[in-house]
Amino acid sequence: MFTQTRRAFGKTALAGLAAAAFAPIGRARAAEAPLSFQSIWINDPEFIGYFIAIDKGWYKEGGLDLTYLPGGPDVIPQASLLTGKADIALTSLIETASAVSEKGATFKIIGAQFQKSPDSVISLEATGIKSIKDLVGKTVACPPLSLGTFKVLLGLNGVTEDQVKIVPYAFDPTPLATGQVDAVVDFMTSLPFIVEQTSGKKASYLLFYDFGLPFGQDLVTVNEETLKTRRKDIVAFMRASRKGWDEDFANPEKYTKEYENTWFKGNGYTPEAALFHSRIQVDLMKNPNGVFAMDDDWIEKNLATLDKVGVKADKSLFDTSILKEL
Repeated sequence: MFTQTRRAFGKTALAGLAAAAFAPIGRARAAEAPLSFQSIWINDPEFIGYFIAIDKGWYKEGGLDLTYLPGGPDVIPQASLLTGKADIALTSLIETASAVSEKGATFKIIGAQFQKSPDSVISLEATGIKSIKDLVGKTVACPPLSLGTFKVLLGLNGVTEDQVKIVPYAFDPTPLATGQVDAVVDFMTSLPFIVEQTSGKKASYLLFYDFGLPFGQDLVTVNEETLKTRRKDIVAFMRASRKGWDEDFANPEKYTKEYENTWFKGNGYTPEAALFHSRIQVDLMKNPNGVFAMDDDWIEKNLATLDKVGVKADKSLFDTSILKEL
């Protein structure tokens, strides 16, 4: 079984780049070359820690000439790694593991921005959806490429496909806000607030993580060759990035407001929605061992989720050695 999220890439896209997976990307870059970092989505509070580190000059202090590459609906982070466009990228678990197991990509996940993925089932509180079992008899809008994972989630919670009416979803909050559907599958970092803004009705959400599919998101990923040849630079990147996130956690309101007309300009967020996003994501990211931490228990949970959705992977997908140097 294979599925994709709003940020994922298809098998066909990866297939076209399969040969590039074996190219010696790291050897083609001198150790002093600028470091390029591929984001996974458009510039919004999901990446504010990196923006802070850029603006504070913390990457430069670490000896890096960082090139930040924004993401978007047409950007494939894994492809940026395969082609050498990016040295480091934020990726999604299922797509990264699939690239390794099915296409031979030499990816290593070296850190996890989100300890818990924001992937959720979002509904209006008035519908009374408090568990996945409560979706029985309901209409749920789900992105076609996320359908496989959602069906696995249903099954894990004792709900069969025919007990739920599933309709396509294109990341438009209107159907939920107006009651055309009972729930949608999306990130909970912004949609609940946007729905409340547009409908005046209280929204709620159920994290996939809490209902049988625990996994991380925005995984810091590199090629094996890059990890080998540019280790010092990768450590410097991770240190500066962690410092940026720690700064944001201390005062999310300050930087959300500061970036309203710079980094966030034109992304469609209201200032209020951006602040909601900045605040709510903190608990999904924080770890007693610091941002990006990955312990054995967390890795095992991610591997178990991959197994449940039918993607082969083992511990070698993850490399925690960089984290030990931070």
